[in-house]
Amino acid sequence: MKMLMRWLHSLVALLALLLAGPVWLLASNQVATDGHWSSLDRSSAGIAPDPAVNAEAVVQVYSARAYNWRGAFGEHIWIATKTENADSYRLHQVLSWRRPTVVSSIDTPDRAWFGSPPTLLADYRGEVAAQIIPQIEAAAADYPQAELYRVWPGPNSNSFIAWVIREVPGFEVTLPVTAIGKDYIFNGVFAAAPSGSGYQLSLGGVVGIMLALEEGIELNLLGLSFGIDVMRPALKLPGIGRLGMPVKVTEG
Repeated sequence: MKMLMRWLHSLVALLALLLAGPVWLLASNQVATDGHWSSLDRSSAGIAPDPAVNAEAVVQVYSARAYNWRGAFGEHIWIATKTENADSYRLHQVLSWRRPTVVSSIDTPDRAWFGSPPTLLADYRGEVAAQIIPQIEAAAADYPQAELYRVWPGPNSNSFIAWVIREVPGFEVTLPVTAIGKDYIFNGVFAAAPSGSGYQLSLGGVVGIMLALEEGIELNLLGLSFGIDVMRPALKLPGIGRLGMPVKVTEG
């Protein structure tokens, strides 16, 4: 009986630790939970190169806090591509309310995600971008769970992004610790880290560990991750994200 009580106390303490960040974000009103989605900001952040003046091929990856209360826990990530001499961008992402969930459509690449400003994670230009765009499109078309969406632990929008990154050689992106679902591995439990600088082990996106030069050390418990970045010193916490140096934007 005492062993059971100790186990329960340990479990409660662990849950409290994992949920402390998201609860604090909600309690301090740092995540917008009011307002209808149709009234929230969806304007451009002015980060992406203007196709009217920039002819070269471009591949960019953006992240932003998820819509409503989900933003206290995680982020939504998407890939924007522009072929050489194209006059518009095409966005590749998974949307929970669509079936199939994978959407590749012409859109503004750096627009806010329903009130949350975007952060640039990766920026590939010129010949490198031109080479990987067809592979990104092919990987998006081959996504194995286009008819299934689970907010937790995946597969979700971030599982899709991690899948595409791993399927395209030379396409390396350091995903934020708050990208819930990025640790959901298809066809096994072992895979390369999205940055390409290490490896990770994950059991259904619920429990796992990642060791990589760019990501550092990340532990995934119940779908929420925390860890330490050694190369760019920072503490990584569930919900809160990085405390320390900002993540390096991957360029190519």
